[in-house]
Amino acid sequence: MRILVTGGAGYIGSHTCVELLSAGHEVVVVDSLANSSAVALTRVEKIAGRSLFFRQVDINEKAALKSVFDEFAFDSVIHFAGLKAVGESVEQPLYYYRNNFCGTVNLLEVMESYAVRRMVFSSSATVYGEADSVPIPEQSSLSATNPYGRSKLMIEEMLGDLVRARPNWNIDVLRYFNPVGAHESGLIGEDPAGIPNNLMPFIAQVAVGKLDRLNVFGEDWETPDGTGVRDYIHVVDLAKGHLCALETVKETGGLRVYNLGTGTGSSVHEVRKAFEKAAARAIPFEVLGRRPGDVAQCFADVSKVERELGWKATYDLDAMCQDAWRWQSLNPDGYSKV
Repeated sequence: MRILVTGGAGYIGSHTCVELLSAGHEVVVVDSLANSSAVALTRVEKIAGRSLFFRQVDINEKAALKSVFDEFAFDSVIHFAGLKAVGESVEQPLYYYRNNFCGTVNLLEVMESYAVRRMVFSSSATVYGEADSVPIPEQSSLSATNPYGRSKLMIEEMLGDLVRARPNWNIDVLRYFNPVGAHESGLIGEDPAGIPNNLMPFIAQVAVGKLDRLNVFGEDWETPDGTGVRDYIHVVDLAKGHLCALETVKETGGLRVYNLGTGTGSSVHEVRKAFEKAAARAIPFEVLGRRPGDVAQCFADVSKVERELGWKATYDLDAMCQDAWRWQSLNPDGYSKV
């Protein structure tokens, strides 16, 4: 199939492009490069041994997006493009709604006008808000707690409305838990702008000497070691989940929602210790107070995706840390110094 990948130069998008190319698909990437690098795509081609097409286009620019659909006939779209920093979304909500929600409206309108009605959408476990219990199934109540999460939830609701109005649309929504790790080659990985918001890249930058210490927000949670527990999933497992979803999108109609996680949680200290083992060095840390809005535990119920798509995460925490460290140690400044 010929697949349009929006945001394909980003962290999850680049790893998914590797898997798509390796599976024999033709890949066209559109990315504004606002928070990604074209270097990642060059490395994707090196890993896969195949070429892709890249067009530097912002999905908010409808005319430019239409020119890509004029150039290529697509079978399906995998939609990653969007902003994703929770803190920034709180500070700049309109920026997030315009880019994430309005950009998706543009994309859907262009897809409809070219009769391309198959999509895999990159959503997030943030749509569950502060879940009442774990593991979290797909039918849990939804209530995002920040503009980033609300933009994802609004898009999910819009996609549901679209499928109800246009039954010939075919959409899979994938709710990610906590993507971590990197490709085993060390060529592509997570390259956050500024100080990382997420645990694993923060630890990696402490390990490589870019940051002084890890901040641990609370050691008094009702968990085995007192630190918060989250569901970490290797980015390659996540990428392979998109291929499974793509097959479902090809064969069936309607809208389906799936969690992508491991189904188990790891605490902050467990991740820190696994990373110390992978990097063969200590990770200094300081225990601070709890952050507002944090919860003790958050991990996925993955029975639906295993049952319906036959997908299951395969990488354990040690492998996640080893691959993340290989990427960080080989690329201490990410793609910026290439």
